[in-house]
Amino acid sequence: MSHINYTRARPSKASVATEATVILLLATLTLLLVTHLPGEVFHPGSKSFIFAVGLIGAWRYSWWFVQAVRSVWYNRRMFPRLRAEADAVGARETPDALYILCTSFRIDTEVTFAVYDALIRDAANYGVPTTLFAAIADRSDVDIIDQVMEEHGWPDNVSVRYMFQKGDGKRSAMAEVLRAISRCMPTHRSLLVSMDGDIRIEPGTLERSLSFFLAKDDLGAITTNNNAVVIGNDVTKEWYDLRYAQRHLVMSSTSVSERLLVLTGRYSAFRADLATEPEFIELVENDHVEHWRFGNFKFLSGDDKSTWFWLLKHRWKMLYLPDVYVTGFEELPERRRFFKSTLDLMRRWFGNMLRTNGRAIALGPSRMGWFTWWSLVDQRLSMWTTLIGPTIAIMLTLFVRPSFIFAYLLWILMTRGLTSLVLAWQRGRWSALWVPMLYYNQLSGAILKTYVSFRFNRQKWSRQGISAGEPDDPRAARRQRLGGHFIHALYLGGLIFVLAVFGGIMAPADRLSIAAMTGAQPETLEEDAADNRWLALTLTDAPEGGSIHLPAGHYRIDARFNDQVASLDRIRGTRLHGYGDPDAPTTLEVGTGLASQIRSGDTTLASAGKFDCDAQQPCQIELAGHAIQLTALSLSLEGSHMEDNALAQNRQ
Repeated sequence: MSHINYTRARPSKASVATEATVILLLATLTLLLVTHLPGEVFHPGSKSFIFAVGLIGAWRYSWWFVQAVRSVWYNRRMFPRLRAEADAVGARETPDALYILCTSFRIDTEVTFAVYDALIRDAANYGVPTTLFAAIADRSDVDIIDQVMEEHGWPDNVSVRYMFQKGDGKRSAMAEVLRAISRCMPTHRSLLVSMDGDIRIEPGTLERSLSFFLAKDDLGAITTNNNAVVIGNDVTKEWYDLRYAQRHLVMSSTSVSERLLVLTGRYSAFRADLATEPEFIELVENDHVEHWRFGNFKFLSGDDKSTWFWLLKHRWKMLYLPDVYVTGFEELPERRRFFKSTLDLMRRWFGNMLRTNGRAIALGPSRMGWFTWWSLVDQRLSMWTTLIGPTIAIMLTLFVRPSFIFAYLLWILMTRGLTSLVLAWQRGRWSALWVPMLYYNQLSGAILKTYVSFRFNRQKWSRQGISAGEPDDPRAARRQRLGGHFIHALYLGGLIFVLAVFGGIMAPADRLSIAAMTGAQPETLEEDAADNRWLALTLTDAPEGGSIHLPAGHYRIDARFNDQVASLDRIRGTRLHGYGDPDAPTTLEVGTGLASQIRSGDTTLASAGKFDCDAQQPCQIELAGHAIQLTALSLSLEGSHMEDNALAQNRQ
């Protein structure tokens, strides 16, 4: 990594060649889908498809649109006013003291130097009495920081205290520093910056971010915008920048309510007297949850969610500063394995989210505000609703029409393309790689969230090589894992079943199916019932050019039969054959709106009223341009069988 000048490194982005290639591929795919998409996909009768991509999509994107509008409002209207107020106060006032908590664990030497060089320079320029607590893991970090202090002439207002980590995670290191700060007896106007050791701040970051506390006495914490210098290929660079763009939109939206969904560990600032409360420190160090299946287990990572939850519970306001950037030096855990690394990272992030959000939701909307509360609830719902589209699209492709997959791909390109443009509008840049990455993040994220939600006791911190959450007894751990697999499969099976039923892919057993399985004769239909659905399905599910044999009984179809046939795939069956037993005939009552489509010779059922269709004199029905032959069937016009029954009863 020595080829990078970390003191001047700019946020990473994909090369022009990569962007041009992806744009060409996306344009080609879109053109192919538009020009070759079967028109039948958008038939008004394709209710399953409309349900999949219309109803659910409208719900999800309407909520996303609300977030986007709020984000624009915050950045264009609300925040400029807040910025002006903070700058005005910051020009004449400063905090009583500043404490900086910076945690580092096996970070590259060049990165450590760049981080502390920027931090000490900015602290010296700010002029506020500053104590820098360096929570480090290696003696070499001391030499680096001392060198930085030496180069800056050991600023009078900046002092450094070194605290060596235990190696059991970031939480214990943070707690030790917070206890040390508490012994300094910080005032309400004293501030604390908590940041990671691979985050470089820009000049003026401290002054421009901390002034908000001086302007708002009820402000408990702030966090800032993020950039990334990425060690990796173009795909990795844009993956990180896309996540920051999405983060910017959501953070801006929730800031309208003066609440956030997380206080990022990369760089956040707190009132020092709040962060040194014994309850706050205890939550950072020993945050845990009591679960009905996992018992009591301690959180390994997710300290940023713990600090956020404490402030949320105590009704402190939080803000996001979109015009203050900090730059992270990012690298995937396994640089050459993009999918494995990104999935591992998302699994850790989503685990932290799910472990904390449940108890946050339990606080209720009255404590945190309706919008913030619903945002947390929506995170729980979205991991399931995101799966609805691809699940039903796959089922429709496999069991109804193969062409549905092309329509779904076109839907993905259209929606994610528009989403990427909105993100670009706020981020200030756009990448063609964002389009497929948006879908990758959403789909893989939803799958991971559902997976983790049944196993969120399992935790791992790759950099430090530690894990936690499961029982020490291997048999107990195995029982927990099997339980998670079972419940997860039960939920997924329920989702697939509901989608199959409501999407029209699977229907309850009709009387024809029951009759075929049991050998019993179906009961006569009630006057207003009809057999349109199952009879249409038999015609489409039959072998090409095949014959459908109907059991004995009385059936009814009407004009809606045409709509049922049109909503399904093309007709494959060419003949409907009745039971053929005079003692157990198959009769078909036809509605007046359909009778004109049935002929025997040159006569329609509408004019004749009755037909007896046999092999010598078959009848014929016209459906969707196909002629279906009817044999061994007695046909009657709607209402005529009732007249016959009445006459028979009178004779008796």
